[in-house]
Amino acid sequence: MTGNDNNNKKTAAAPFRPLFPVRGLADIRRLEETPLEEALTVRSTYELFRNSGAAFGDKTALTFLRSGNPADEPIRWSYAQLLAGIHQTANLLHTLGVGPEDAVAVLLPGCLEYHLALWGGEAAGIVQPLNPLLTDEKLVALMTAARAKVLIAYGSDAESGMWSKAMRLRGQVPTLTTVLRVAPHDEEPGAAGALPEGVAEFDALRAAQPSDHLVSGRDIAPTDIAAYFHTGGTTGAPKLARHSHGAQVFTAWASVQLAGMNENGISINGYPLFHVAGVLPASLSALSAGVEVIIPTPSLLRNKEVLANYWKLVAKYRPSSLSAVPTVLAALANVPLDGADISSITYCRTGAAVLAPELAARFERLFGLHVHESLGMTEMAGISTITPPGVNGPAGCVGFRLPYSRIRIVALDESGNASDRDVAPGEQGMVLFKSPNVFSGFVDPADNAKAFTSDGWLATGDLGWMDSEERLNLTGRSKDLIIRSGHNIDPKTIEDALGAHPAVQLCAAVGAPDAYAGELPVIFATLVPGASATEEELLAFTAARVDEAPARPKWVSVIGAMPMTNVGKIYKPELRAMAARQVVAATVAELCAELGASDAARPVVTTEGESLVHVQIDAAEAGALAAVMQERLQKALAPLPVKTRIALN
Repeated sequence: MTGNDNNNKKTAAAPFRPLFPVRGLADIRRLEETPLEEALTVRSTYELFRNSGAAFGDKTALTFLRSGNPADEPIRWSYAQLLAGIHQTANLLHTLGVGPEDAVAVLLPGCLEYHLALWGGEAAGIVQPLNPLLTDEKLVALMTAARAKVLIAYGSDAESGMWSKAMRLRGQVPTLTTVLRVAPHDEEPGAAGALPEGVAEFDALRAAQPSDHLVSGRDIAPTDIAAYFHTGGTTGAPKLARHSHGAQVFTAWASVQLAGMNENGISINGYPLFHVAGVLPASLSALSAGVEVIIPTPSLLRNKEVLANYWKLVAKYRPSSLSAVPTVLAALANVPLDGADISSITYCRTGAAVLAPELAARFERLFGLHVHESLGMTEMAGISTITPPGVNGPAGCVGFRLPYSRIRIVALDESGNASDRDVAPGEQGMVLFKSPNVFSGFVDPADNAKAFTSDGWLATGDLGWMDSEERLNLTGRSKDLIIRSGHNIDPKTIEDALGAHPAVQLCAAVGAPDAYAGELPVIFATLVPGASATEEELLAFTAARVDEAPARPKWVSVIGAMPMTNVGKIYKPELRAMAARQVVAATVAELCAELGASDAARPVVTTEGESLVHVQIDAAEAGALAAVMQERLQKALAPLPVKTRIALN
């Protein structure tokens, strides 16, 4: 009998269920009294879905909203239908030559089929969810690094031009053999017409496959790689992180225990499904426990109709939990209840970025919902710490460690990296983890150099401290520290100060280049719709609330929209580039005033990427001043710790 035959005929085990409410570290230690190998016997995500399928059968697993209109009828899949689709997808991929070490790339919006691609992909090989908003060049690089054999793509350009992008990628990834087209929901059969060679309709091929077992002969081990997730949301170039089946299963089990998930739960998952938050804590964990997961349209929470009707959707679908990144919570704070009954929500969660105290207070004041924070990261299969229901903490408190995991807080070295010196409780340092869900390293070994300390701890780059209840409290990211003449300034101090202003919607502090101090603190802000405030007023408001003189920002810039990553984090590299441009532009303006240059002759200042500032002098407009301008600007800008390029045209 093959391992797979054994696996297929094995009686399904019970789904994940919380053993008891977790309210403190004593409860986590109580969970740890049972050895992990006894507490968690599920070996793969495939086995997890077999267990849920057997336990919950006809119960709704996934609800897809066609639009943000609460009156529209959704599409629903039961747990049995989901498992059948996972079997069919895995079997289809197997017939296309996908084995345990082959990658299946996924380029889809929010849709039911994403769950077939994810979990069927993991049952057959290694799934690679892709951010559709990345450039073709980055997608090609990621797929080539993963040696992707199959691409499952959305068959329409209505969402981020995905189908055209998929067709462009076809000829650029050497290992790619097949593209499977996922038809948009409610598309008429045959509407796509003839497809090119090597491209086929996903649903048509899937329907021909067995739906009750895997035909591959595969016995999936916990150490087998389940997924490649790309990182790099708020930093630079994306890297491919490897998740084992065991790491993902542990994330699901630990989330169920600490968050108290069970089959009575309903959640709206508005996180992108190419990101660990949407895939693991918000989907795999929920589906392992029988929760109904709602997908709010292909555009998810980027859909303005969904946001505008969010509380009405809550009133209709009665979710028991609300989970969203802080920037989405800030947007929801501007959506009036208008009498909507949101009493079904008993647990409100956020993560991905530190929650501003003012936003936490505003949300509780407006909706009666305390926001519970968690910490998650790609390198820990989506979850690292959780604040359980019933445990209220101050903003920035991200809760308890997971069972069987460990946390250390260490001082930073002179380069801003983790040292080997532990700090005292209450003292800030870099957060380190050891845990069963720590990832299996990056695909490129060169990317692992800074991921782990020499003694094997995961170096998160997050700054935080432990409180008296041994809860982790975050303050920011080590790379976001503003270093002014060797003085480390925590941007959160400035952000919390300005964030308390009633007109401010979002704000973010960064370092602006300075010839003498290296960096000076500055802050960007967006305003609440309909509110008004001058930059001078906001600067005075902030300065009055920042005790430490070096941390008081030099200026406040009000902008129309905050730059964001695709999962709703504020993108600080772009803000740093904007700050550098403003500093250079001020130097240019000062020089032009000295030279008596006209407005038309003023050089144009632009940025390229995150680290280069261009100064373009129009020789025709500047005339005789052009050469003088160039020489004087080179001298004036040379001391700045930012790359500048001055050109005449």
